[in-house]
Amino acid sequence: MFRSRALVVAAVATTALALSACGSDSLSSGGGTSSAPAASTPAGGPDPALVAKLPEKIKSAGKIVVGTDATYQPNEYLDTDGKTVIGMDVELFDAVMAKFGVETEWVPSAFDAIILGVQSGKYDVGVSSFTVNEERMQQATMVSYFTAGTQWVTQKGNPKGIDPDNACGKTVGVQKGTVQADEDLPARNKACTDAGKPEIKVLVDADQAKVTASVQSGKADAMLVDLPPAIAAVDLTGGSLELLGEQYDSAPYGYVLKKEDTAFGEAIVEALKQLEADGTYKQILTKWKTEGGAISDFAVNPKLS
Repeated sequence: MFRSRALVVAAVATTALALSACGSDSLSSGGGTSSAPAASTPAGGPDPALVAKLPEKIKSAGKIVVGTDATYQPNEYLDTDGKTVIGMDVELFDAVMAKFGVETEWVPSAFDAIILGVQSGKYDVGVSSFTVNEERMQQATMVSYFTAGTQWVTQKGNPKGIDPDNACGKTVGVQKGTVQADEDLPARNKACTDAGKPEIKVLVDADQAKVTASVQSGKADAMLVDLPPAIAAVDLTGGSLELLGEQYDSAPYGYVLKKEDTAFGEAIVEALKQLEADGTYKQILTKWKTEGGAISDFAVNPKLS
C-alpha cells in the first residue's frame, strides 16, 4: 500500500464523528470476519464468461477469502459492530466479485502479513490499499484499480512547525509495512544524515488508528499516510488534525493475488471495466468521497513510471 489506514481507536469516545456518506458513525477495532454478498449489485449480475475464469478453489467454495487490514478508514475498516468490514475497497471488491457470482469473506489481518497469507493460501486475495510497486510485483500478481499519493498530517495549525522538506529531528508516525515506512522515511533520513542533521524519529505501529492517535496526542509531530485515510483522519477527529501540503508520489493501488493467478487477474480487470461502463465504479467511489482516485487503465502488474 501506500497503505495505511483509519482512525483513532484509542480515542473513539472523543474523536469519532459521522461520515454521513459512508454510513458509519464511529470507529472501531478488533478481530472478526464478515461474509456478505456484494454491497452494490452491478447491472446485469454475474457474467458467465467471468464465472468460467474463477480458480477452482473459489468456484467450489462459492466465496473468495479476502485478507485486509481493517484499520484504514475510509478504505477498509470495522463497522460499529466491531466485526463487519466496510469501506470503499470493500464495496468495490464486493461489486467485482458479484460479476463472478461469488460472495466475499473479509478477514482482518495485520497489513504486513497479508501478502504472505495470499502466498500460503490462507487468503485468496489481499485487498488493503496496497500501493503497487516492483517489490510487491515480485512476490505476487497485482491488479490496479485506484490511485493515491502520500499525505503529511499534523495537529491543526502545525504547532510543531513541520516542514515536509526538512523534518530532520522531528517525530513522524507511520504504519508498519507501508511504502511510507519502507521507502519514503528512509530516503528522508538519509538526506538528513548526509546533510549532517539529526535523523527523523520514526514512530512505527502496525495499526494506523494508533498512528493517527499519536499525532492527536502530540506523541508524534506528524504522520505520513495515503490521502484517503488522511482526509478521513481530519474529518473524524473534528478538525483537530489538518493536511500539510499536497499529496505526492501518486501510484496505483492493487489487488494482491498469487503469482500464478495472472489469468484470474485479467478476468478481474474485465470485471472492473464492466463496473466502470455501467457506472457502478464511479458510484461507489463517489459514495466514499474517493472519486479523485478513479482510474480507467485497470491492469495486471501495471507498468510504473
